[in-house]
Amino acid sequence: MKKDNRNIFKPFLFTLLLVVYSFTSYANYILVPMDKTQTNHLKAYGITYWVLQKEVEAEWLLNYRGGSFLFKYAQSFENEMVVRGVSYEVISDAQVVQIKREIEHPEANMDIMRLDVPPKIAVYSPPAKMPWDDAVTLVLTYAEIPYDVVFDDEVIAELLPKYDWLHLHHEDFTGQYGKFFRAYGRQKWYIDNQKKFEASAKKHGFNKVSELKLAVAKKIKEFTAGGGFLFAMCSATDTYDIALSADGVDICDFMYDGDPADPSAQSKLDYSQTFAFKDFKLYMDPYKYEYSNIDNQYYERGLTEGNDYFKLFSFSAKWDPIPTMLSQNHEQNIKGFMGQTTAFKKQLVKSDVIVLGETSEANEVRYIHGSYGKGTWTFYGGHDPEDYQHLVGEEPTDLNLHPNSPGYRLILNNILFPAAKKKKQKT
Repeated sequence: MKKDNRNIFKPFLFTLLLVVYSFTSYANYILVPMDKTQTNHLKAYGITYWVLQKEVEAEWLLNYRGGSFLFKYAQSFENEMVVRGVSYEVISDAQVVQIKREIEHPEANMDIMRLDVPPKIAVYSPPAKMPWDDAVTLVLTYAEIPYDVVFDDEVIAELLPKYDWLHLHHEDFTGQYGKFFRAYGRQKWYIDNQKKFEASAKKHGFNKVSELKLAVAKKIKEFTAGGGFLFAMCSATDTYDIALSADGVDICDFMYDGDPADPSAQSKLDYSQTFAFKDFKLYMDPYKYEYSNIDNQYYERGLTEGNDYFKLFSFSAKWDPIPTMLSQNHEQNIKGFMGQTTAFKKQLVKSDVIVLGETSEANEVRYIHGSYGKGTWTFYGGHDPEDYQHLVGEEPTDLNLHPNSPGYRLILNNILFPAAKKKKQKT
């Protein structure tokens, strides 16, 4: 008589089903740690943005393990983590409760920020390729966060209100073409660029490129006042404020706009129109590769690549959530990097500006934030967080070699920051 073996396997199958049921019942969340255990900090932001695109709410655990992310478990989310090489932990409801109790303790400098809607992102960038790269577009591409490119045509056409977040590419809003004339004025790319800008100014009804750029700067100011989030790096920071302060004042010499600058320009600046800076002095020499004394020069800084660091401030997560979000990191001391505008002299920064990171030894600030109207702005000095002195014409930085870059993390903090606020219709 043949023995029936099916009953032998019943206890085993019951145990296996119990294990599977227990796992799926209690492993209900994904925690994305952002401390030094994370294998790819930059792509972790992209994952969180992607989850928001799926209409799933995420939580930003401020100051918990470097500013970790938490969201409901889904097999597709776990699969995506594996594909993108992002470290994660599958945790239970009970573990989530324990983490949140730790965060919510009154003495813990931690908080929970809910992220709901992925921000619509625009990058203000010239349509023609320039002989330098932009850190923001590099990291957005690497993190797989979508964005649109806009430039003067779109800004003048009032298209900015379509977006929540705007980055100003390496740009000169004073109309002096980066003050590259002395070094590159005879280069084909420079000459072609000038012709394109002049044609664009004429198309929009302006006699000079400086007038077009001022109009663009004002439109960006309106975007911010209406509730937009503005982010800028390198020369887009100080030239933006300089342009606003010089409304109606000719600060460009003949090689830039065909006539001399106003010799009384300095006395006519209106610092009340700027976001960040005050009392600065213009460099009127058209051959000098600087716009003003806002930027702390290398001979003033007394720093080298080996000792150039800036320190992030610590804020109260429960009382100051905005600067806390913007300064989330797994490192407090961030490796410095240069640019046409590297760092801002502390004494030239307005008193109501929030300093997020500074190099106190050089009396300079590197990372600052403020509000204007219903919106906010953030300025970040330097050009490329992983290339100390990125020169014109160099190859772009390969972020596959820097997946845990603390300097690039600061950019991505700004990307997710708008998701923490309910969107209101901007007018």
